[in-house]
Formats: sequence, C-alpha cells, structure tokens
Amino acid sequence: MTAIAIRPEALRDVIAAALGDKVRSLTIALEEVTVLVSASDYLAAMQILRDAPGCRFEQLVDLCGVDYSAYREVGVEGSRYCVVSHLLSVSLNQRVRVKVFCPDDDLPVVPSVAELWNSANWYEREAFDLYGIVFDGHNDLRRILTDYGFIGHPFRKDFPLSGHVEMRYDAEQRRVVYEPVTIEPREVTPRIIREDNYGGLH
Repeated sequence: MTAIAIRPEALRDVIAAALGDKVRSLTIALEEVTVLVSASDYLAAMQILRDAPGCRFEQLVDLCGVDYSAYREVGVEGSRYCVVSHLLSVSLNQRVRVKVFCPDDDLPVVPSVAELWNSANWYEREAFDLYGIVFDGHNDLRRILTDYGFIGHPFRKDFPLSGHVEMRYDAEQRRVVYEPVTIEPREVTPRIIREDNYGGLH
C-alpha cells in the first residue's frame, strides 16, 4: 500500500526540524521542496535525510553538477559549481532536492555520498567528468563518459564548442591518434524566411 504524500509545506517543516542549523535555505517551488546546505554540512545532512524517521529518503535517484558562471551575466553572484541531488522516499512517498555549492571555484570539492547510496557512484563520476567537481572519499573517481585522454570538462560554460583535441584513425600507425582541433569556430545563424505571404499567412 502506497503512503499518501504529505504537502510540500509539511515536508519542508519536517526537513527543517531534522536538519536544524545545517539548513542554509529551504524553499518550495512548483510543489517541490529544495534544501540548500553548505559543503561542510553536506555529508551529515544527507545521512540525516536518509535515516531520520520523518525523512527516510532511501533512494538517490539523480545527482548532477551545475555551472552557474553564466548567471553572473544577469547579475547573480556566488559560487560557480553546485551539486544537485534528488532523493526519494518510497516508504513515505516524498521527494526532496538537495543543493550544495563547492566553496572553491578553482578546485571544486564536496564530500562523496556513495557510501550512503550506491547509486551515487556513477552519478558522481559523471559530474567529475563533465564539470571537474571532485567528490572527496569516492573510491574510484575517474572519467565515465569521455575518453581517458580527454582534456577538460565539456559541460563547463567556458569549454570551447569544438573541444581541445580531435581523434582519427591513422592507417600508417594502425591506431587512433589525438591531434589539436583543426576546426575553425564559427557562428551558425539560422536563415529567417521573411516573405510577406509565407505559408498563406498575412
């Protein structure tokens, strides 16, 4: 029998009581609760969310990185890298989003939660691969989507669209070789149809 989900306001209050002063902010948007914690409290807060009686978030269903550097273009300042997790309680039929910002933009590091949820293992490797976020305590933090020789982190906002290196098969050497990118960056602007009577529209 599925438990009836409590209202977001009630879940917010339960989480606030469970986490206490570990909460930096607790918001509700689109009927979803988001809790922000500091990197120093992240691991302890996640364990509380997993184990506390009113929380019981047994599953980590998603974890990803976010690069907020482009937000500065619209006047929003703050840390550049954030880790966002989505937790699910099957037994209590409730969900929560957890956000933690990496304190250092030059070396983004947060604790690993792979010891709390096995599913975090590959999610954290993906965030490391694509954003360069280091998960302290992860037992096998290496690339998972890009090649072993890949340079950089392709989901960072400042990563070039064409990348840094390209690969091809060299028939003489009978192996794949890596070379600097030879593609010239260009801006692709879509053609705009400006006919007055296009498609029968007036």
